[in-house]
Amino acid sequence: MKNPFGKTAKIDNPHMIFKSFDGSWEWRVLKTYQTPEKEKQNPFARWYCAVKSPMTYGTFDVGDVYVAEIKQVAVQVK
Repeated sequence: MKNPFGKTAKIDNPHMIFKSFDGSWEWRVLKTYQTPEKEKQNPFARWYCAVKSPMTYGTFDVGDVYVAEIKQVAVQVK
């Protein structure tokens, strides 16, 4: 099975958006490196994300983030 989110998306049109429970953090998933089935088997699966937080002063920082870390503290809103 081909990875449905393997192509890098733009920040304004991400594949998925996650927000922290208090709404102060936002992860925009721009690319995934594995299929969802493979991610479930890999505790170190990562996504390429644009992340906005109180420390970025309204802008996004871009880089890889562990999937497990996002899912522990956030819910998917898109």
